[in-house]
Amino acid sequence: MTTEDKDMPLKRIVWITSIVGGIGLLILISGSSYRSLGSIMVVTAVMLWIYRLGLRRMVNYFQEKILTRWERLYEKTLRVALKGKRPYVIAIATVILLFVTFAGFGGSVASQRTKIEFFPDNTPNQIIVYIEYPQGTDIAKTNEITKDIEKRVYSILNATEYMEGDRNFLVESAVSQVGAGAGNPQTDGASAAEMPHKGKVTVSMREYKYRNGADSKVLQKEVQKVLQDVYPGLAISVEKDAAGPPQGYPINIELEGEDYAELIFTAEKMKDFINSRSIQGIDQLKIDVNKSKPSLQVEIDREKAGELGVTASQVGQQLRNSIFGSKAGVYKEDGDDYDIYIRFNEANKYNKNALFDQKITFRDPSNGQIKEVPVSAVTKQKNTSGFSAIKHKRLERVVTVYSALSPGYTDAGAIVAQIQKEMEGFSGKPKGVKIDYTGQIEEQNKQMAFLMGAFFSGLGLIFLILIFQFNSVSKPAIIMLAIFLSLIGVFGGLIITGKPFVIMMTMMGIISLAGIVVNNGVVLLDYTQLLIDRKKAQFGLTKKQMVDKDTLFEAIVLAGKARLRPVLLTAITTILGLIPLATGLNINFFTLFSEFDANIYMGGDNVIFWGPLAWTIIYGLFIATFLTLIVVPVLFLIAEKLKMRLYAKRVAA
Repeated sequence: MTTEDKDMPLKRIVWITSIVGGIGLLILISGSSYRSLGSIMVVTAVMLWIYRLGLRRMVNYFQEKILTRWERLYEKTLRVALKGKRPYVIAIATVILLFVTFAGFGGSVASQRTKIEFFPDNTPNQIIVYIEYPQGTDIAKTNEITKDIEKRVYSILNATEYMEGDRNFLVESAVSQVGAGAGNPQTDGASAAEMPHKGKVTVSMREYKYRNGADSKVLQKEVQKVLQDVYPGLAISVEKDAAGPPQGYPINIELEGEDYAELIFTAEKMKDFINSRSIQGIDQLKIDVNKSKPSLQVEIDREKAGELGVTASQVGQQLRNSIFGSKAGVYKEDGDDYDIYIRFNEANKYNKNALFDQKITFRDPSNGQIKEVPVSAVTKQKNTSGFSAIKHKRLERVVTVYSALSPGYTDAGAIVAQIQKEMEGFSGKPKGVKIDYTGQIEEQNKQMAFLMGAFFSGLGLIFLILIFQFNSVSKPAIIMLAIFLSLIGVFGGLIITGKPFVIMMTMMGIISLAGIVVNNGVVLLDYTQLLIDRKKAQFGLTKKQMVDKDTLFEAIVLAGKARLRPVLLTAITTILGLIPLATGLNINFFTLFSEFDANIYMGGDNVIFWGPLAWTIIYGLFIATFLTLIVVPVLFLIAEKLKMRLYAKRVAA
């Protein structure tokens, strides 16, 4: 009987599986809410027999045959790599390959094969149509055009390819708003002000697993196409919900200065200039402030007002009370207080005659008599236009030209760089106007700087800890170099596959990869040093003395062979564990055991967000494993040989 049979005799398996499987079957038959627990118990019993009768042999064969062959092959390979001048050739070639990879990545980015993204380009869970008429448009007209746009949008949403009978499997709901709440959060913030000139149609998608493979990005393009150039004088933008924290528009150009009218005029010229260059990827340039807000300018005849005893504040207060109201008291009911305001009704509030024919009643301080003076007697009115808003940033007045990216375009940095290049030929900028490119690009640069700082700070702390652990500088330096060399796999993988470099997720993947590389490097070098110390003790050498080259060579080879399994198994298990996350394989284990339906599907929001991180680690581990097994021993041998040359007297004869 083998050792494995003693560890797992048949009688014990029969006894364990009978109890576990029997209880599981009883729970399953009862059909209670613990049905999934019963399924797990039955599956556990079955898997125990599968392992005992078949899987165990495969595991033993892998450990005793395959891994043993790999160890022999690795030992031969390592002996070849460490002989003669090959260590220097391998080290130099690996460093050159790192710089070639960086150059190739730069070329791939320049050619737009590899795109730079701040956050992953998410599949829309919401498609939002923003509608904006010129300021001052009556809400009834905005409502009318919103209804017409709504019909056009619904004709796309309810197309036959998205329907299963009477059910739309892609779209869950659609809501339209006009006036309050219809603003764009990125330009209007959380403003609750009345916006009678604005409308919004929000289309919400079903969960990814219920979409039958339909792509909501295609739906967004179709909605955009059906609304393009249909309504002259109306600003329409079709956008999707943003992934990640607020970051502003991808294209966001701020103009700062003192003269607001000049800023708006310059922004209009800049908008026309950029549009004339036909830059691909720009959805629709807009300006967040305009000078078309209708207003009524009231001028007080101060001389006449003084003769009649009326002050400017009295005139302003009278008009304000008529439009916005004046607090007249408080109404109390059931412990709650309600303010009472008195103002003109809707009909008179917008009636110029009613507003200016009202009389200002006051007591004349000179004689104490009550006087009534019509507002029109001391004022003149004229229709004019004003700014829709006056915005500030760092105490400076700001006007913003902004745009989303067209569907299918994700690299905001490349498009903004093209805009900056074209703007070199823009001659309409006054001296007092400052132009700044902000929004998503500004946030992207901040986060990139933060993550790079975190990466190098982490490496610095790791380096210090390793110095204390090894009581040496050379070994931590080798591990640090291996971290940088592992970037060959990351950037090489991005170049080959053409996947985007997602600043947040790819950088997090690189930081995670550094931890794995350090762990593998420590495992290998620590055991190598342990074998060297044993040889020193065997030969009676002091700590400062060094073993000869042949002993060093054999110690490195034996350490590499001994640590092959943990390094390989770490890489294999990590890569296999990350493949479902990278590919978007979704399995619902709860319904698998409770309803015997795994609900398996590919894709979804998780793979969009976490996929770049998973692929970064997978690409890096392929190269990092080779580095740990070949390049790290090579670098260690080179470092020890250099020490032997510097301290030749310490080398044992």
